[in-house]
Amino acid sequence: MSILKTLTDTTFDSVEGYRRAADKANSPALKAILTEQATKREALVTRMNAELERRGEPLVTKGTAAGKMHQLWVEVTNLFENGDEAATERVEEGEDYLAAKFEEALKMDDLDIDCRPIIEAAYREVKEGERLADMLEKQYD
Repeated sequence: MSILKTLTDTTFDSVEGYRRAADKANSPALKAILTEQATKREALVTRMNAELERRGEPLVTKGTAAGKMHQLWVEVTNLFENGDEAATERVEEGEDYLAAKFEEALKMDDLDIDCRPIIEAAYREVKEGERLADMLEKQYD
């Protein structure tokens, strides 16, 4: 599996994470922010999928098993936590994880030269999401 496919898989999981967090949030303002982030992240997946398609690789159309397991864990922990606080904490954790995956990929010596600009552009968007998640977590903590 290519690194671009792996990153697209993980980015798709983040779309689902934002959607679930928006569902769990109590604050209408927080719900709106998280829904908007899910939409932005979905657009990023679409762009990454376009590159996968150009390369003849299979498109990402569903979440990974690891993502589903994490979401199940989130569901269980959310039963015992405040909706807004739990939603922002889970989003922040997910964004840190996703950013780390992109950072690892960009450090690879054998990263395809044609793939690097796509991953770099996606990483910039992921870092914006990570900064937003950090701000939200501080606000709702």
